[in-house]
Amino acid sequence: MTDPRDLDLPGGYSELLEGLRTAVRTARIKVRRAVNSQLIELYWTIGQGVRLQQQKRGWGSGVIKRLSSDLRAEFPEMKGLSPRNIQYMTTFAGAWREGPIAQQPVAQLPWGHVTVLLDRLSTQEDRASYAAAAVQYGWSRNVLLNMIMNRTLERTGTAPSNFAQQLAAQESELAQQIAKDPYNFEFLGLSGEVAERELELALTNRITETLRELGPGFAFAGRQVHFDVDGDDYYVDMLFFHMDQNRYVVIELKTGKFQPEFAGKLNFYVALVDDVLRREHHNETIGILICGTKNDRSVRYTLGRSTSPMAVAAYTYDKLPAAEQQSLPNESHLVAALEWTEPKAGQPDSD
Repeated sequence: MTDPRDLDLPGGYSELLEGLRTAVRTARIKVRRAVNSQLIELYWTIGQGVRLQQQKRGWGSGVIKRLSSDLRAEFPEMKGLSPRNIQYMTTFAGAWREGPIAQQPVAQLPWGHVTVLLDRLSTQEDRASYAAAAVQYGWSRNVLLNMIMNRTLERTGTAPSNFAQQLAAQESELAQQIAKDPYNFEFLGLSGEVAERELELALTNRITETLRELGPGFAFAGRQVHFDVDGDDYYVDMLFFHMDQNRYVVIELKTGKFQPEFAGKLNFYVALVDDVLRREHHNETIGILICGTKNDRSVRYTLGRSTSPMAVAAYTYDKLPAAEQQSLPNESHLVAALEWTEPKAGQPDSD
């Protein structure tokens, strides 16, 4: 019998095969996500039913255990019906009280992500914000946990800047979301005051973690980037390109307390990069000065006189409590910071 793999392939076969492979992969992803959304909707429905009965009839943990036993007996092939998980469902329904749940970002997350949101965040505003960010950026559960522990969203967009004065309204709002305050460099393993070049080298050597701390969209363009201005040499500490905002971002590092002259140097570097590297299709270059400490009033006086769009932020080496550090993902997980993990069809990724 002739092996089909020995046949001479007609023209166009390879292109068709590759197209079908892509179509099948895309369809499988859509199916898995649809199944996941249905599972989340089911869990919310179960939780809502239990929650309403608890409010109306004062159901206790014993009733939930009996409910778990009866549901498991009825659906022995289905995972996720343990008393503990049903309690999570009830908490979930209490947190997201307004339906339909399928139309909310949290319905697009695996169940393990939802339990992290419930365990680690105390306000619904924070849960909704981190759920939306996890969907938008495709965070794995470990990355979501790390983002919560480092208060990433709470620090995002908080650095004092002159973006509103130097950029158009919509552009300034987008640029503001790039700048955190403070930046958490705990992952570098440093302590105390270090030399600026040492800090710069450490950030470059741990570029995966640095990019994650800077935030989504950043691409590393180089350190000590050289510019020749009519025979005068200048070196930009760290240069990045923000893919989502289509702009260069100049980062200047200072390990001491903010001084007004620091902003003058960054102002010059931003103008230099904007003139030499920026193309017509790029948005305006911005700068971020990251220093050891700062007086916000001094910063605002200084930025008010600066002509280039820039922000000033501090950095910290603050460590988390030991118990929370143990719950964070290890380095191998952090390298896969943008990896999306999904449960198998019909199954939660935690019980």
